[in-house]
Parts: sequence; C-alpha cells; structure tokens
Amino acid sequence: MRAKGIAYDTGFVRNGEISRERFDPGVVRRELAIIRDDLHCTAVHLVGGDPERLELAARCAAELGLEIWFSPYPLELTTAEILALFADCAQRAERIRREGAEVVFVTGVELSIMNRGFLPGDDIEERLGLLLSGPDGRGERIAEMSARLNGFLGEAVTEVRKRFQGRLTYACIQFEGVDWTPFDIMSFELIRSAEVADRFSEGVRTLVAQGKPVAITGFGTATWRGAGDVAPRSMEIVEYDENGRPAGLNGDYVRDEAGQAAYLRELLEIFEAEGVDSAFVYLFALGNFPHRPDDPRRDLDMASLGVVKVFEDRTGDTYPDLPWEPKAAFTAVADCYRA
Repeated sequence: MRAKGIAYDTGFVRNGEISRERFDPGVVRRELAIIRDDLHCTAVHLVGGDPERLELAARCAAELGLEIWFSPYPLELTTAEILALFADCAQRAERIRREGAEVVFVTGVELSIMNRGFLPGDDIEERLGLLLSGPDGRGERIAEMSARLNGFLGEAVTEVRKRFQGRLTYACIQFEGVDWTPFDIMSFELIRSAEVADRFSEGVRTLVAQGKPVAITGFGTATWRGAGDVAPRSMEIVEYDENGRPAGLNGDYVRDEAGQAAYLRELLEIFEAEGVDSAFVYLFALGNFPHRPDDPRRDLDMASLGVVKVFEDRTGDTYPDLPWEPKAAFTAVADCYRA
C-alpha cells in the first residue's frame, strides 16, 4: 500500500459538546510522533468537528512528514452548516499544503446517516431504521437518499475547490452510491463482519478494479470476544447516561485484545494483497471510553476500537508520560506496517 495510516481523533462535536475534553498540543505532537515512529504509519486521518484542532494536529503531522488526510466530521448538522465547516477547513488545509505538506481533503464521512437533510429522522438510529425498515420501498428510499447526497457533494466539491488545490475524497458507506467523478480518490468505510467474510476479499478487489485509487477508512473492531463477527455494530454494547455520555456496558463481556489484533492484521493483509492505495485503521485512541480493569461492566475500553487503552487516573508503562497503554492491536498494526 502506498499510504499506511490510522485515524486520530481530535474531538467529535455533537450538539455543542466535544468528545475529547483535553487537547494539549504537546500531547498531540507526541502521539503523532509515536504513530509515525512506533506504528510505522506514513499517513494519518485527522477526524473531528473543531477546525482549529484539526489545523493544529495537521501542522504537527506536517512537521513530522506524515501525509495528512484533513477530515472535518460533521455530526447532526444541516447542509448549510456542513458547507460552512468545509469552507473553513478547506482554507486551513490549503495553507498547510502550500507550506509543503502532502494533504488530502476529506469532504465528510457517512454524511447521509450522520447529519440532517439526506434522510428523514432526528438521529442516526431513526434515520437508519427508516431507511432499512422492510424491503418494500427500500430501493426507492436508498435512491432518493443517494440523489440528495450526490447533489450536495457536487456543491461541497465546488466550495472546497475554490479554497483547496490538493486531492479530494469522500469517506462513504457503500449503499450511499457516490458518484466519484469529482473526486481524486474513492474512500470506503469498509468493515468486515462474519456474514460477509467469505466474499470480503472479492469485494475489495471489485472496488480496486474501478480504476481510481481506493482508500479504506473506518475499519476496525472493539475489544470483546466475538466483536469481529459483528464489527460494524461492535460498539453497540454501550449504555449511555441521560446526557448521552457513555456510562457502562449493557451486559457481561470477555476482554479479547488478541481477537481485535487478529482482525486488524487479517484486513490489512487483504488490503495489501488486493492493491488498495491507502488504509486507515480506526482508530488510535478513544478518550471517552476508558479502561477500567477492576470494573468489567464499566470497562468502556472493551467497546473501543482504539489500538491503545486509555486510563482515567494514571499513565502507562510503555510511554510513562502519556495516559494510555498499547493494546495487542497496536503491535499487530506496527508489525504489518513495518513489513
């Protein structure tokens, strides 16, 4: 693969709240250096909803010589709000590109289900439920959503290209039916579950055969036994409090770092074999899903796709200046990328 990467969370913004409370520039640069030197990544997918944080992280990544995928991640925004976010971020990404960094601009991720205006429904669960409810009329519902999305993406690309002169992509779910004509790279959120495992490699091969470079983003699984079989839904074991913050798990689960590691290793080997241009493991760390080893029902890290486990009240052993410890998945990704 040309670009070997991982997603780095700068903080998701939903209804005015940001998921990553602390964002220290020194810590960001240190973690990005570890991503380059110890995970052996050549690229980083910077995701989040705060333009200033995205720019700060991108500048750190540029200093380290990493290829930057600058990815504003709108959540529950209107189409007008999304365009404003993209315009702001495109200007910031272009400044960094003109200073010599390799920058790809990502015009959104899974916009149709994560935001308003493409599907009926007040939140992701309602939108997906209405989209997929029953086979009658499902094709028409998907076609209508796809037409709205592609119309919007045409507007978005026009606005972004006024401000950004580098390569563009969009991180899609396959059923969105994206028209790739205005994009330089085709990016897919492609997550293997047990029900598609027998045809997953063939599916990747089909995407690569379309001609444009293919990137795979958003792939990973949580850290409980059996998570890889239901990987697109492996985070659904979390219960949330009245403010929408993760509080605990909805049952008893067995921690399985080896299973998460094996899953990532297998997918990276498939992507390499099938000629994928760029791959971005999802993700480095999920700060609001801490590891609580003494309280399994509240060990949110079991539901995290992060390759490191985050602590609430201490630092790690491998990197004593940072509040996390690598999982087995960290080593698996490092070994794949080093090879």
